[in-house]
Amino acid sequence: MDDSHQASFYPGNVSDNADKRIALFPGTFDPFTIGHESLVQRALGLVDEIVIAIGVNESKKTYFSLEQRLAMIGNLYENEPRVKVGYYDCLTIDFAKKIGAKYILRGIRSVNDFEYEKTISDMNRALSGIETFVLFTEPALTHVSSTQVRELLRYGHDVSDFVPKGMKIKM
Repeated sequence: MDDSHQASFYPGNVSDNADKRIALFPGTFDPFTIGHESLVQRALGLVDEIVIAIGVNESKKTYFSLEQRLAMIGNLYENEPRVKVGYYDCLTIDFAKKIGAKYILRGIRSVNDFEYEKTISDMNRALSGIETFVLFTEPALTHVSSTQVRELLRYGHDVSDFVPKGMKIKM
C-alpha cells in the first residue's frame, strides 16, 4: 500500500464518472457485515455505482489489516461491476470529490446513529455540496455490528451468521 499522505486507491476511471450517479460508502469495515451488504444491495437500486471505501486511520487499531479487508470485500463483489472497493486516508469528502461521487451512503441502526450521521452529513454538505443519503437497517439486522463481530472473533466464536455468505474471514 502507498504510505504517502493522502494515499487512496480507486479501481475505476474517474474521467468516466461525469454522468454516473456514484455513491461513496465509507467505513472501517472491520469486518464487513451482513448489515453492510444489505445497504449496498439496496442502494444499488438508487445509484449507478457504489464505491465501498475503507477509511484508513493509523491511530485506530483494527482487527483485520487493510489488505485483508480490501481482499474480503473485493472478493465478495468481484462479479458485481457496479461495486468498486478502495481505500483513502484523507477527508471523506475529499475522496468523494476525487472519484466523482455525488452522494455518500450511510446506514442507520438507531436514534444514536441518526444524531451522529446528521451532524457529519451537515458538515459534508456545507464543505462540499455532496449529499448524504441514509438507509435504515433492516429490522432483523439492527443487532449486527462490526464491533460485536470482532468481539465474537476475539473469543473464537463462529461469525458466519453475521458476515456475508461466501465472504472468507481470514484470521
